[in-house]
Amino acid sequence: MTARQLHITRHSPAYWRVTIDNPPLNVMGPETVRQFQSLIAAIEADSDLRVVVFDSAVDGFFLNHSDFNAPLEDLTRIPPGPTGLAAWPDFLARLPRAPVASIALIRGRATGNGSEIALACDMAFASLEKTIISQWEVGVGMVAGGGPMARLPHLIGRNRALEVLLGSEDFSGEQAQAYGYVNRALPDAELDGFVEALATRIARFDKWAIAQTKRLVNTSLAPDVELGAGWDACIASLGRAAAQDGIAALTARGFQKPGDVEDHLGRHLGQLYD
Repeated sequence: MTARQLHITRHSPAYWRVTIDNPPLNVMGPETVRQFQSLIAAIEADSDLRVVVFDSAVDGFFLNHSDFNAPLEDLTRIPPGPTGLAAWPDFLARLPRAPVASIALIRGRATGNGSEIALACDMAFASLEKTIISQWEVGVGMVAGGGPMARLPHLIGRNRALEVLLGSEDFSGEQAQAYGYVNRALPDAELDGFVEALATRIARFDKWAIAQTKRLVNTSLAPDVELGAGWDACIASLGRAAAQDGIAALTARGFQKPGDVEDHLGRHLGQLYD
């Protein structure tokens, strides 16, 4: 049987928690993407739901990069979603348009895919001490596939977006807050209580008002075609020797195993070509 990697806790008919649980590193493989597809369909179909909070059960990792041990065709053969986009960008396009408030509660690394889901959520709140967020892909010769090129410039400005994307560096919760990458970085001891209070508050409000407010704010969203272009560039980049060599070099250092490379990925990317 397929292990559940997304656990839904229904605190009330109006408020769900979605907990990402794929130890030891919370990497995102094809099965994770399938489960995100099932999740977004359930979110869209529920007439009572008003707020969804995403968090993690894996210590040190909110949601990590893709699983490079899984065959790429297992991911690319997943049917496109209703937007016409491939399954992962389809989820990321539908989440901001869903008639519910979505909140990322980030504790640990939000690397690549984790950053992308935070950007797709309506709000993101981070642990001041324990959050690391990054778009690491250029550091190994890749292009990110989940739309950060489309979303980051609108959120933090073009120049800072390029710093994040081209630098492939780890950003602390404090840095992410200063740039506007997340809404707030709170002391870790206060993070859960803050998000719980906000989610519970929104869950009491009228769903029609939530949905219509989101619809009007969403005029600022990047069009789906930009997410699709990023995905196409990502898949193309994985076929290039530069990306294959970069991932192989990182793997030789201990990539995708518990340890220093995963804990300090930005530092190791900076040393990869020494």
